[in-house]
Amino acid sequence: MASTTAPPRASATRTAPADAPEAHQARTARRPLPALRHFGPNWYACVMGTAITATAGAALPHQLPGQRAACTAVWALSVALLALVLAARAGHWLHHRDQARAHLLDPAVAPFHGCLSMALLAVGAGTLTVGRDVLGQRAALAADAVLFTAGTVLGLATAVAVPYLMVVRHEVRASEASPVWLLPLVSPMVSAAVGPLLVPHLPAGQAREALLLACFALFGMSLLATLLVLPLLFGRLLVGGPLPAVLTPTLFLVLGPLGQSTTAAGQLADAAPGAIGAPYAGALAGFAVVYGVPVLGFALLWLVLAGALLVRAARRGMGFAMTWWALTFPVGTCVTGAAGLARHTGLAAYGWLAWALFLCLVAAWSAAAAHTVRGLAAGRRLPR
Repeated sequence: MASTTAPPRASATRTAPADAPEAHQARTARRPLPALRHFGPNWYACVMGTAITATAGAALPHQLPGQRAACTAVWALSVALLALVLAARAGHWLHHRDQARAHLLDPAVAPFHGCLSMALLAVGAGTLTVGRDVLGQRAALAADAVLFTAGTVLGLATAVAVPYLMVVRHEVRASEASPVWLLPLVSPMVSAAVGPLLVPHLPAGQAREALLLACFALFGMSLLATLLVLPLLFGRLLVGGPLPAVLTPTLFLVLGPLGQSTTAAGQLADAAPGAIGAPYAGALAGFAVVYGVPVLGFALLWLVLAGALLVRAARRGMGFAMTWWALTFPVGTCVTGAAGLARHTGLAAYGWLAWALFLCLVAAWSAAAAHTVRGLAAGRRLPR
């Protein structure tokens, strides 16, 4: 996943005239840490994809020997990546504020600011799910509580701020609808999916019920916002044709709200019995199946469509770009969604589906990670 670039538009934002190339290069050379100048918020996608690989592997209904330990190692890698990317982004804002502000005013980059909150939430969920094997229950719970709170607050702020900028500062057209528009809107859904993990650790009564219903409110907030954008994206494909090859992987971002909402419905149902009384606990258990089955079905339909377009782009010479990370986190949410349906329905078919999707996730993560490491080792600026 990456900061995709829309076709040039003269009126996209209000920016100052470009400087001469020589003057720009001279100024850049004098700035501290020039390598961070173009380090955008899309890099949080590496953290998201790595963290979801760990939690998805731990959620599978059938575990192989050593699988838990492997998931823990991947979670540890996601923690290290989060620390590195946070430090790099802090350096970017500290030393290259003009570029950081330009990212906010760029309609192709601004939606990626939603990735920060999702990275925090994904690592926090992994900490409580598998990281507790290393940190212990108390430390893992404290870390997840901090990351969940920070991620949720940032996610809510981004879900408002980015659409606001798109309305008042960016100039976008329906023909330019992009899957990245979903990124700030899906952040509250991630909170809805991982928040129920904290419910059993709160005092019984008001505290548990408040967090459970808050997560359900976040579920509705993100779902309804997503439903406003999806028709624009599908209409863009039907009328405008396929996306440029380098942007084709971003089609998989549509799977994010679908898989994550299915996961959230299942997690809310799991946490409900100890947090809310009848008949609502039973209603949430039924909702997890009644909602999850058709939504995951649509996710599989979109997965096949996006996969066919990805094969088409690959046959036309699609090379590596950071957009490849869009193949990881969204697919991972479908893994956890299928695993939740396997848990709630008892159907082995959903367990096998979760495993099949997990193998796709591992393949996508391995490819994206290998190409990213190779590009960084070579000292190249990776294509966005």
